[in-house]
Amino acid sequence: MSYETIHEEIITDPENSWASDLGYLPLYAAGPGARIAVIGQAPGRKAQESGIAWNDASGTKLFDWLGVSETQFRDPGVFALLPMDFYYPGKGASGDLPPRRGFAGRWHAPLLDLMPAIQLTILIGQFAQQHYLAGRTKRNLTETVHAFDEYLPRIIPLVHPSPLNFRWQARNPWFASDVLPVLREHVAAALTLSTTQTRNDEQEIN
Repeated sequence: MSYETIHEEIITDPENSWASDLGYLPLYAAGPGARIAVIGQAPGRKAQESGIAWNDASGTKLFDWLGVSETQFRDPGVFALLPMDFYYPGKGASGDLPPRRGFAGRWHAPLLDLMPAIQLTILIGQFAQQHYLAGRTKRNLTETVHAFDEYLPRIIPLVHPSPLNFRWQARNPWFASDVLPVLREHVAAALTLSTTQTRNDEQEIN
């Protein structure tokens, strides 16, 4: 299955017809050379309407956490951006609705099969962690993130970078002192390998 086929099937899936009626396109990024997969929740309204993933204050904070520029983050040859639902799910009583059940289980696998070079998966929020760490999460999100070193070197769980989580970060200073330096180290290593591979590919072409 190709990227184009998957994209078309997501759009034409009857379960996504409501999104097509609203003029929404699936919001994700994937490329054959991607080294890092960022698994989030679902696009926010601003990101969905702009057609740009992580196009909000949460995205700005995430770039900082990762230690990358926005240009690097948006390079599908480096980062695959796969939220648990590729569409903005709408507003609920206490904020945005959660990603739909079953969506990631259906569409992530065929996309990831096309990206064998991924060596680091970043799981942002409880939905991503419960899906990809099934049976391996701790009692809650805080404990799962605190135990980040148990999932290395392939996976790093994070709290959502939303500005609304500033109180959580204040209560858990270990996140900035212990988790973020390790996160940046692994991201930098993946970026280095990606750059090296690109140069090797260019040399082979020449």
